[in-house]
Amino acid sequence: MSAEGGCLCGAVRYRVTGEPVAATLCHCGDCRRASGGTNVAWAVFDAADFEWLAAEPADHISSPGIHWRYCPDCGSTVGYQRSERPNHMDVTTGTLDDPGRFPPDVEIWVGERIAWEPLHPDLPKRERSSLNDPAG
Repeated sequence: MSAEGGCLCGAVRYRVTGEPVAATLCHCGDCRRASGGTNVAWAVFDAADFEWLAAEPADHISSPGIHWRYCPDCGSTVGYQRSERPNHMDVTTGTLDDPGRFPPDVEIWVGERIAWEPLHPDLPKRERSSLNDPAG
């Protein structure tokens, strides 16, 4: 199985294969600021199952080891990587051509959500990240 996606202007394109290792809906403040939205849906793939098809995105390092991938032309946030988990590539689910294929199965960083934002009633909740914090 493969899926493709890209930025608003089409300059940055990517392809993923296989199933995601995680599909999350993140409420952290960094995701809000990077996207301008109240939350961000992420599909996390093994890095070996990911490839850039067109122009590679720009890289903003918000803190040591945290890489936000975005289109240098239109500004769309298309990806995220952490140095502490180099075998993963996170893509913003909304930039996939068919985002409905990868619905979130957990809400993360709910302790940082905007107070007026409702949570999905059927999804499990985590105070922190589901990938690097087994306790939360």
